[in-house]
Amino acid sequence: MVPPSPRNVAVVTGGGQGVGRAITERLLADGWGAVVVELDGADGAWPEAEGGRARLVAGDAGDDAVAARAAEAASELGRLTGWVNNAAVFRDAWLHEAGGAAVAELVERNLRPALAGSAAAVASFRGAGVAGSIVNVSSHQAQRPVSGALPYSTAKAAVEGLTRALAVDYGPWGIRANAVALGSIVTGRLEALRASQTEAERAETDEQMRRLHPLGRAGLAAEAADVVAYLLSERSSFVSGAVIPVDGARAVSGPDPEHRTPG
Repeated sequence: MVPPSPRNVAVVTGGGQGVGRAITERLLADGWGAVVVELDGADGAWPEAEGGRARLVAGDAGDDAVAARAAEAASELGRLTGWVNNAAVFRDAWLHEAGGAAVAELVERNLRPALAGSAAAVASFRGAGVAGSIVNVSSHQAQRPVSGALPYSTAKAAVEGLTRALAVDYGPWGIRANAVALGSIVTGRLEALRASQTEAERAETDEQMRRLHPLGRAGLAAEAADVVAYLLSERSSFVSGAVIPVDGARAVSGPDPEHRTPG
């Protein structure tokens, strides 16, 4: 009898909520194993119900030791072949007010998880002789910043540069690296904003989403997860070094209604 092939496993940082959770749920539905990395272990119980195909690693995704623990947890579930660097920090700052050091720290907080995750993924893939896939979650802001969000925009631009460099450096080992550049996505964060608003404010937020995206709406987390799942799969075996917009054409649209002027 031919032994069954080992289960493919992916690590998803920030995988317990929002887009990360949608990615995790999509992978589990496709038969993958999944290791979720969450800073505080929020919603930590839910992966355990997935027939032993999921694990939670609590800790900072930007910590090399936490990333190593996630890779080890993945090896207990099957064969680590995918890594999704999704964890992010949303903190706006004006450079002239916060200063260079404070802004650099915010940039680092968004970039370091992608670096730590990519390092752990590459080490694992090479050690096991696996042609693995890294997917970095970026933003339309990497190419078209929203005013006031300089730290986030700068970090995401660096994440896209990292993606291309990973593809070049580790392609000879069969390792692929790609990124998805998201537009506005309906997650708990957007829903919480709407819940805190008056009826008139909610209507304005909805209209703003319509104006921002030529498709006329914000995206769904499941739509982002579909693209990530494709990039992790063998169906994208010759796709590497790409940044794929998942933004309803927001990045190629005209003036941004979110524009602000520094005070």
